[in-house]
Amino acid sequence: MRLIVARCTVDYAGRLSAHLPEAIRVIMVKADGSVLVHADGGSYKPLNWMSPPCWLTEEEADSSKRTWTVENKAGERLVIDLLEVVHDSEHELGIDPGLVKDGVEAHLQKLLAEHVETFGDGWTLVRREFPTAIGPVDLMCRDSDGASVAVEIKRRGEIDGVEQLTRYLELLNRDPLLAPVSGVFAAQEIKPQARTLAEDRGIRCVVVDYDELKGTTDSGLRLF
Repeated sequence: MRLIVARCTVDYAGRLSAHLPEAIRVIMVKADGSVLVHADGGSYKPLNWMSPPCWLTEEEADSSKRTWTVENKAGERLVIDLLEVVHDSEHELGIDPGLVKDGVEAHLQKLLAEHVETFGDGWTLVRREFPTAIGPVDLMCRDSDGASVAVEIKRRGEIDGVEQLTRYLELLNRDPLLAPVSGVFAAQEIKPQARTLAEDRGIRCVVVDYDELKGTTDSGLRLF
């Protein structure tokens, strides 16, 4: 991973246009090729980013400015003008073992994989832990019409989970063999803000009762 702290401006051109005015930010270039621009705030979410597959070209116009252009196959471009580099370093992180989920979350995934019909009649499971360039989707399914559906499962559904599923969907919908891919956000509890964000992005929310799903009572899922 390469880490740069720099005074920079950032411009994105693609499905829409976005501009970040001059400020000091952290730029991360990961081994998978992704480029992320972070501010000193806003929790984990980058201000702008480009997901792989993409490529980076660097041009030095003069001693006062270097320009990075990051482009993907769709023609989207992220242009970063580095006006002052404060820090520039590279680090070998090695292979990450991945996220270890707590017992309830792992069991929820297993149970829902075994009973995907609880999301709807005629649903089938394609694969658990379906791989993407930024991590695995909990379940990849097909609905009764044969359309692809990515399911993200949490014990407690919050905004970060919706953002995670959104990033997965963005990547999956670039694959012509899968697209269009819709999303389901399943959790034992879904926070109101997370529900609002999910529904605004066209993601279906499902509240899961763990005990009911295990068969201790009659019903399994409540859809709101």
